[in-house]
Amino acid sequence: MTSKVRTPTAALLLLFLPVLLLTWTRVNGYRPVIIVHGIFDGPKQFQKLVLFINKTHPGTEVTMVDMYTHMSSLKPLWKQVQVFRQAIEPIMRKATDGVHLLCFSQGGLICRALLSTMPNHNVHNFIALSSPLAGQYGETDYLHRLFPDSAKETFFLVCYNRIGQKVSICQYWNDPHHRSSYLKNSKFLPLLNGDTTHNNMTTWKENFLRIKKLVLIGGPDDGVITPWQSSHFGFYDSKEHVVEMRNQEFYRNDTFGLKTLSARGDLSMCLRPGVKHIRWHSNFTVFTDCIEKWLT
Repeated sequence: MTSKVRTPTAALLLLFLPVLLLTWTRVNGYRPVIIVHGIFDGPKQFQKLVLFINKTHPGTEVTMVDMYTHMSSLKPLWKQVQVFRQAIEPIMRKATDGVHLLCFSQGGLICRALLSTMPNHNVHNFIALSSPLAGQYGETDYLHRLFPDSAKETFFLVCYNRIGQKVSICQYWNDPHHRSSYLKNSKFLPLLNGDTTHNNMTTWKENFLRIKKLVLIGGPDDGVITPWQSSHFGFYDSKEHVVEMRNQEFYRNDTFGLKTLSARGDLSMCLRPGVKHIRWHSNFTVFTDCIEKWLT
């Protein structure tokens, strides 16, 4: 009776095969995550968020896009979208099973625009973390840092002109008392939400609907996003009463696919009180309750 002799190399492979398989499974069990920062932010502010992902989903490839940071985040948004796209497309091409987009504050609007204008994107879940998705109208430290002498009632005079539209925040400043000027002069958000009709509406809607899940995260103690319901696609009417998402025209008319996502069961909303704007991405409870399950 003959016996098979295993070489040392073969024996080592058999010994470590379970470990190799486990490592391979863990690395390939989670889709890559792409993080896009907000206004005045950079990678440093998101170190804890990256640690949270690495702790709960070991082996996940996490990319913190390092461009248009800090003061350069005030550049026009369509310009930023173009450059972010150039950085993100190679990551998408390598990820055969798709990627997740996790986008904070102004970054959520950049990601919205990416999803609408990229016909072949493979974004699985889009997580908008405290983003002014329906616009911004409020006096915050961010506003006074840029324009110390401006008040929300007069800021439309700064924003709704050719010069103002070169500043990112002006491109989503949504003054409910000057709706016609907003629709006529704002070159970003009205197009993105379909409040202003344009030739690309159908294509942008089809592109946006390629995502599997839309996750909206926000809360009443944010202190920056105003109204805070904008993070859930709610916004003020002309009397500054908040109109919730499902009563917004862009939802009822399904201009960019939000109503379709809701009907599909692919819209998730997470509301958390007690969280300040700059703490959303470093709050582990927010991560475990609102984000972690969507990053598989």
